[in-house]
Amino acid sequence: MITRMSQHSGLSDYDIIAFVTIVNVARAKKFYAETLGLRLVSEEPPFALVFDANGIMLRLGMGKELPTADGTVLGWRVPDITAAVKDLKQAGVRFERYEYMKQDDWGIWTTPTGAKVAWFKDPDGNVLSISEHLEATK
Repeated sequence: MITRMSQHSGLSDYDIIAFVTIVNVARAKKFYAETLGLRLVSEEPPFALVFDANGIMLRLGMGKELPTADGTVLGWRVPDITAAVKDLKQAGVRFERYEYMKQDDWGIWTTPTGAKVAWFKDPDGNVLSISEHLEATK
């Protein structure tokens, strides 16, 4: 039997926590802190590195190997994807190209709804993305 959490609608009133598995802790710490500019909140060996991703807790779980993941594991919504791609490229990020996606010169794909997405990998090979959406929904 499922009981309601006070007067809330499920989990909609609670903060989300993002989880990504890493293998090389030192390399991931440098990439997420220096390349992506996230603030390291705590180191909890042998469990996780914890970052603040604009108010969202990002836990990089320290694993011995990466779990199989098809597709993007973590993404950021940005107001100007071209500017974000340029900034990340200057920081050394290499954007992915997919033969089956019609991407522009920056590696940005425009979805049928008009949203724009670009993908890149972290040092452990996790697929990350940035996206720009037409409507500002939150």
